[in-house]
Amino acid sequence: MLDSHATDNLPRGTICIEDIEIGMTRHLRKQITDRDIALFAEVSTDHNPVHLDDEYARDTIFGGRIAHGMLTAGLISAVIGEQLPGHGSVYLGQSLKFLAPVRPGDQVEARVSVLAIDHSRRRVTLECQCLVGHTVVLKGEALVLAPSRKFD
Repeated sequence: MLDSHATDNLPRGTICIEDIEIGMTRHLRKQITDRDIALFAEVSTDHNPVHLDDEYARDTIFGGRIAHGMLTAGLISAVIGEQLPGHGSVYLGQSLKFLAPVRPGDQVEARVSVLAIDHSRRRVTLECQCLVGHTVVLKGEALVLAPSRKFD
């Protein structure tokens, strides 16, 4: 089911290792809602009040509520699992640096770009970023096993 708050997202599917090229980029955009934050808290069991309680969050260094960092990181997972490489890809590792908060109502763009390809092992190294406007809020690198048209 497509998210009604996701906009300007590229088609979903699979890009096999044989068709992946250095510099290839895919992205999605999603507005983070109060409902997203509440659902993530429920699923993750992370009920930190900085995410859920306006009064509490006002007195923190953020000056208001923020989305869970891993909720934002989940958008990278969506790009990898749905677009690049897409269906059939397997996460092997991910590094993340959280650089700025994401707030309810923010439009987040998650971008994934191919940095390196190891065809013999079907591994792809991906540069990952999430932005709110021109601000990079999260960056990292992922290593994934890409699908192949060849049978092992």
